[in-house]
Amino acid sequence: MVLGPIHMAYILAALLFILALAGLSKQETAKLGCTSGMVGMTIALIATFFQVESGLGFALIVVAMAIGAGIGIYVARRVAMTQMPEMIACLHSFVGLAAVLVGYNSFLELGGSAPTTVTIPVDATADEIAALLEQAGAAAAGVIATMSAAELNTHLAEIFLGVFIGAVTFTGSIVAYGKLNGTYKLRVFKSAPLVIPHGHLLNLLALVVSLFLMIWFMAADVPPAAPLILMTVIAFVFGVHLVAAIGGADMPVVISMLNSYSGWAAAASGFMLSNDLLIVTGALVGSSGAILSYIMCRAMNRSFISVIAGGFGNEGAAASSDEEMGEYREIKCPEVAELLKNSSSVIIAPGYGMAVAQAQNAVAQLTEKLKARGIEVRFAIHPVAGRLPGHMNVLLAEAKVPYDIVLEMDEINDDFENTDTVLVIGANDTVNPAALENPNSPIAGMPVLEVWKARNVVVFKRSMNTGYAGVQNPLFFKENTAMCFGDAKKSVEEIVANL
Repeated sequence: MVLGPIHMAYILAALLFILALAGLSKQETAKLGCTSGMVGMTIALIATFFQVESGLGFALIVVAMAIGAGIGIYVARRVAMTQMPEMIACLHSFVGLAAVLVGYNSFLELGGSAPTTVTIPVDATADEIAALLEQAGAAAAGVIATMSAAELNTHLAEIFLGVFIGAVTFTGSIVAYGKLNGTYKLRVFKSAPLVIPHGHLLNLLALVVSLFLMIWFMAADVPPAAPLILMTVIAFVFGVHLVAAIGGADMPVVISMLNSYSGWAAAASGFMLSNDLLIVTGALVGSSGAILSYIMCRAMNRSFISVIAGGFGNEGAAASSDEEMGEYREIKCPEVAELLKNSSSVIIAPGYGMAVAQAQNAVAQLTEKLKARGIEVRFAIHPVAGRLPGHMNVLLAEAKVPYDIVLEMDEINDDFENTDTVLVIGANDTVNPAALENPNSPIAGMPVLEVWKARNVVVFKRSMNTGYAGVQNPLFFKENTAMCFGDAKKSVEEIVANL
């Protein structure tokens, strides 16, 4: 088989997407990975343009792209780094909605729910077939007439599964966006998991009913609309419950999971549109998202199956935000500076609060000051620090912090007991000893940065409020811990000035 220029372009684009994923696996090559992805997408778009047969279709695509690009540029320029997690969740919802729309469009092209069927004689000529279809007023039914039974069943399965995955991704991503945004009052958008009695059984029931609807959809001579519409409604509700049942501390894993779902939704769209590149790209995104979710689940001591089923993180009841755990000790910035001067080793554990305060550049300046004094400085990054995978790594890279001193939890956790001072900047749940000490905690079993083993711990926070999981942190009340209240950026800058 001779490959045409379109197929060659698609192969080249697919290879560039693979190189993009490989590049994104390391901080040093991440920029090259992004460039590869952008070049691959440009090639894919140009190749797609050459497949458009009508001038009107070409014009509509250009107009749609111009509108989308304008909105994208406007939003991208206004979105702060702290808003990236919810923006990603929002983008995932678009992919899911697109899969739903593509699925319904493919269904309508088949002439689904047509009131009449057309019987075509075996020896009918092309003109006779066209006349019969025109007389029946069901030109779309000709698509079904030209398909074998196996081809039709395969295409119907693609439509049904594509719509199901897309609908789950769409509503699940919207709930994730609301949880990450934190400003909406609806219960499903709250950080605490939404626990519904027999929730897992309801999820299973939704899947079973959807399976029966799929059988109904594929068994009929003419595909009916009713099972597809019923399944879509069930999938929308299923997506809401799937993500609402997961607690806020585990949202980075949810974002990774939804990334995988959006990839499979895109692959399903590729099957429905017979677009090889969309299939390959969706499979790459889906599989890489699933692998990342699995890695993060292992790092958090969570069950991968529980993530897919939804509803982990709701086993225990969160401690009250005003629960008494003892007295805490407050420290001022000049005192922190003196403490650091007398330290030979320092570990910085950043969290979402550093992103909110945009303190990464001040932290980078602090690092330079300490290293100039001959003090060893390293960073401890928890797998779910921030609100999406790699959030802290991106911020520190933006501030030009050297890659070799930014270490993952497994690489540095054993070093805390030999460290003079730990600075916890905006982190809460990821340094909470309750995960290891309290089996009834919502974060029980989650590996955390064991910062309390250091000689001195300084926690930078605005107040004594609980973290995103709504759990009080016993770390704040330990004898070797001191609280430095205020805006993290201003506090760090004052410490740098005192150094």
